[in-house]
Amino acid sequence: MRGDRVEIVVDSGAGGTLRYEIEASKAGRRVEVTTGRGIVEVTEVTRAGTPIRSGRFMSDRVVALVEHPAPEPPPRRGQRVSRNQGSLV
Repeated sequence: MRGDRVEIVVDSGAGGTLRYEIEASKAGRRVEVTTGRGIVEVTEVTRAGTPIRSGRFMSDRVVALVEHPAPEPPPRRGQRVSRNQGSLV
């Protein structure tokens, strides 16, 4: 979904870290995270699955990987907002 993003913090080896961010930039795109064989890959893909941009990182260097979902759009004018009417037990 447009606005989804993944933030990756990687150990630079020189006592610091580097921060990368990959975001679904257009409607219909999504961000996928895959891991395997010591590699973490973050890819922005289209609806059809065509990769647009990607980043590959060695998993032993990844300090943090944070997924940020897109914020929900505000309700349209005249649209009802549903609220949770549950009670605490």
